[in-house]
Amino acid sequence: MSFREKTAWAMGMILLAGAFWYFSKVIGLSATLGHTAPPIPGFVIAYVILIVIASIVLMSALAASSPKLADAAADERERQIESRAGHWSGSMLGLGIFAGLVHFWIHADGNMLFHIAFASLMLGQIAEYIFQIVLYRRGA
Repeated sequence: MSFREKTAWAMGMILLAGAFWYFSKVIGLSATLGHTAPPIPGFVIAYVILIVIASIVLMSALAASSPKLADAAADERERQIESRAGHWSGSMLGLGIFAGLVHFWIHADGNMLFHIAFASLMLGQIAEYIFQIVLYRRGA
């Protein structure tokens, strides 16, 4: 497994865990309130801090385990994989935002629009890492 594939796995897992934590909080609060919870700045800030700290720790550990590979520039194949994965994940982000806008158009729930947009950002980034892993595995 290449160094960049390992980082894709690590970042994908970090973002998936962060998204699960964030939305478990939002769903719990929404259930308590009886309607969609408004955006809570504390939840968003905690999510960002969680992602940043976990990323620093895991990326540092990966870099320490393979310092030469960590410093190596991406080759042509790796750049192409990252470009394709970014393009495809951008399409997923756009689809999620469109779904949020349609939901808002029908239900006029601005709180849900925020959560759908935030989920789209999260899922778009998670999808980028998944696409990278798939492309690395395919040898594309």
